[in-house]
Amino acid sequence: MGVAYSVGEVDHLYTFFAQWSPEVCHKGDNQWKPHYVIKDKNQNHILVVEKDIAAINKILSKPINTAAKKWEIITAKDSKRRQSLCSSDDSEAEEPSYHDVLPVLSDHSNLLDDHHLEKLAAHMPARTYGYQWQLVYSTAVHGSSLKTLYRNMAEVDSPVLLVVKDMHKKVFGAFSSDPFRVSKYCYGTGETFLFSFNPDFQVYKWSGVNSYFVSGNWNSLQLGGGGSGFALWLDADLYRGSSFSSPTFHNAPLSTNEDFIVQDLEVWTVQN
Repeated sequence: MGVAYSVGEVDHLYTFFAQWSPEVCHKGDNQWKPHYVIKDKNQNHILVVEKDIAAINKILSKPINTAAKKWEIITAKDSKRRQSLCSSDDSEAEEPSYHDVLPVLSDHSNLLDDHHLEKLAAHMPARTYGYQWQLVYSTAVHGSSLKTLYRNMAEVDSPVLLVVKDMHKKVFGAFSSDPFRVSKYCYGTGETFLFSFNPDFQVYKWSGVNSYFVSGNWNSLQLGGGGSGFALWLDADLYRGSSFSSPTFHNAPLSTNEDFIVQDLEVWTVQN
């Protein structure tokens, strides 16, 4: 028989790894080692972790028994072939991968279609799976104001997806582990990534070089830094922006030009 862990323990363990704990996550050659998934079949808890079981056992009250039937440790790639318990005969049947299920949007998006959602879903962290995405800000609805964007996120404590469409019809943006806010210092975790459709999809994950994920003030919002410019920069009117290669993500410029004009902008947040 396997051992059961409380939701609190699962959340605590997830938070531990989401913050890139140095006890478990080790960096080498600016790349992270292959991740593994701990999966509770009964509760559908999924945790992306390193394979250092000793470090994991320090966090949980009951050590992980890798031979237990209730828990499996599998590669993130193999997690796409999730198994579920059949209610009729307790036999295991193939279950669609969360990566294969499109995120559900609460409202119509002017910028995202099924193609965009399908590509982005494959790179979303496990903690966002199965939850509905709510539109928290849109230039089409709320006007063009960074101040309004911050105000709409005052009560948000979930990850956010920023989507921009420039005057050249190019769609790009960022997934941020933390909601956007005014802060004196940079914030966010290594879950944060950039993306663009050109029209081919490109994703830029954290390089590990620095932790300049997100910073914001009343005059601008910035993602990625440490180089000659920000990976993504937006002004107070959410009208002008710029995108440069940055050490944080080792990204190419997201827009057609390094300086661009915003046509539409949306921010979505996952409600959990």
